[in-house]
Amino acid sequence: MLKVDLHCHSNISDGVLAPAAVAAYAHKAGVNVWALTDHDEVSGIAAARAAAVDLGMRFVAGVEISITWAGQTVHIVGLQIDENHPGLVQGLQQTRSGRDARGREIARQLDLAGLPGAYEGALKFVGNPDLMSRTHFARYIMETGKCANIPEVFKKYLSEGKPGYVAHRWATLAEAVGWIQGAGGLAVIAHPGRYRFSDTAQGVLFDEFKQLGGVAIEVVTGSHSPDQYGEYARLANDYGFLASRGSDFHAPGESRVDFAQLPPLPASVTPIWHDWF
Repeated sequence: MLKVDLHCHSNISDGVLAPAAVAAYAHKAGVNVWALTDHDEVSGIAAARAAAVDLGMRFVAGVEISITWAGQTVHIVGLQIDENHPGLVQGLQQTRSGRDARGREIARQLDLAGLPGAYEGALKFVGNPDLMSRTHFARYIMETGKCANIPEVFKKYLSEGKPGYVAHRWATLAEAVGWIQGAGGLAVIAHPGRYRFSDTAQGVLFDEFKQLGGVAIEVVTGSHSPDQYGEYARLANDYGFLASRGSDFHAPGESRVDFAQLPPLPASVTPIWHDWF
């Protein structure tokens, strides 16, 4: 039976392990179809692909693009992409620009909240200087002993309305889907149950995404609670979407769900990989 994981991160974005090490970790957990989907960056794909091939896993080139929709940050995963496609590469570079300035503003606000040295502290956890993120700040704050885990840090310091939250304008939904399609890929809405949209707003997002050519939503993901698996399976069928599955792995012991812990997709949905092999 295929054990598929199509959403995870390396230290090229906000994960901890190098791409080859993520491949080894996924393989040890029994994964045999695997995608690396770093945030707004594809430079880890070559190493990930080589490691996956050596381990006998089927590899899927991927990316997770940050967009702004209805005032919120939403993530769009691209799968089966050509990571060297000029339009995609240029679009991702455009999306990454501004992260350093945002990081420095987060640090300034954390300093005012009694957490000095946050920029330098977060930088210690950054594998790619172009991709400093809130997760890197969260790891630093954990290191200071102010919080026990990543969710607590976000709740106290890095979510909207808290002292270290700095909004950022990302790409548009149309841009992200266009870059993915231009690179020959399939666009997927990542962890839709994580966003704070009303049912009506979520329906508008799904409609717009489908009209733009989006093909799938994540149904089983480390960012969904078990009761949401059935909910998003139903919505996938209602909207005619394929279903994707991924742990959203970032680090051993840190991620909400490890590779080995994710259940299979419900039998009622059509997997996005149904015609890949």
